[in-house]
Amino acid sequence: MTDPRTRLRADCARCAGLCCVGPAFAASADFAIDKPAGTPCVHLRTDDRCGIHDRLPERGFPGCTVFDCFGAGQQVVQATSGGRGWRESPELAAGMFAVLPVMRQLHEVLWHLAEVATLPVPAALHDEARALADRTAAVADAPAPDLRAFDLAAHRARVEDLLGRASAHVRAPHTSTSTPGRSRRGADLVGRDLRRTRLVGADLRGALLIGADLRGADLTRTDLLGADLRAADVRGADLAGALFLTRPQLAAAVGDAATRVPAVLEHPGSWRRAGQTMGPGR
Repeated sequence: MTDPRTRLRADCARCAGLCCVGPAFAASADFAIDKPAGTPCVHLRTDDRCGIHDRLPERGFPGCTVFDCFGAGQQVVQATSGGRGWRESPELAAGMFAVLPVMRQLHEVLWHLAEVATLPVPAALHDEARALADRTAAVADAPAPDLRAFDLAAHRARVEDLLGRASAHVRAPHTSTSTPGRSRRGADLVGRDLRRTRLVGADLRGALLIGADLRGADLTRTDLLGADLRAADVRGADLAGALFLTRPQLAAAVGDAATRVPAVLEHPGSWRRAGQTMGPGR
C-alpha cells in the first residue's frame, strides 16, 4: 500500500507560487531582501516558478530552501480555489494567502498522523490517529471561510497529545527506569557535541539542536517532533528510524551520502550540491 505521505509534498506545477507571494519576509541571513505580505518575490517568474531555484543559497535566500508546504499550495489552488490562481482571479488572492498557512499546518498534521499508522503501537492509538486524520482531511477539503474559522490550535493540541503517547510507547523499550525517556524536550543543545551521547529512544521534541554535532549518531526511535536542526551536522548519522522527522528539518541540517533517512524522505538537494565541497568531520 502506498504511504499517504508520498502525496504530501509540494507540486509547484499545480500551485501558483503562493509561498513566493503570500508570506512576508525581512532582509536577514535567510532572505536577501524585504518582501511585504501579498507581494510577489522579485524572483518569481510570470509562470509562477522561481527564477533562482537552483541557486537560492548563493543568491541570499537559504530560507527558501528549507520551506516545505507539504502539498498545501496545490491544495489551496486546485481544491479550495477551484483551480484558479491569484493572477487570473485577483479577487481570490487575499483569501488564498490567508488560507495557505492553515492548510500547511493541516497537511503537516496529516504527515505525522500517517507516520503513527506505521508504528508498532496499540490498535487503539492507530484508530485514534485514523479518526484524527479523517477529521483533518475533511477540514482541508472545506471552503475557505470554514478553514479560516477552524480552531487549529485546539486540533493541533489533540494531535500532539496523541503523537506524544505514540512516541512514549515506541521509545519505551529503549529506555530504563534510571533514564525515563532520556527527556531533553525543549532543551537548549545549540552547538553541543552529541556524538558520544546515547540518543536512541530519546525525547528531543522541540529541542534546539542548531549547529549541534550529531555526526555518526544513532537516532533510532528518537522523537524529533519540532526539533530545530538548522545547521546541525548529521553527516553519517542514522535518522532512518527517527520519529516525526520532516523534509524541512532535513533540509535545514548538514548531511551527506552516508546519512540514513526514513524511506519516505530523501537526501535534500542542498546535501548533494554541497557533497563535493564538504570536507572531513570538523
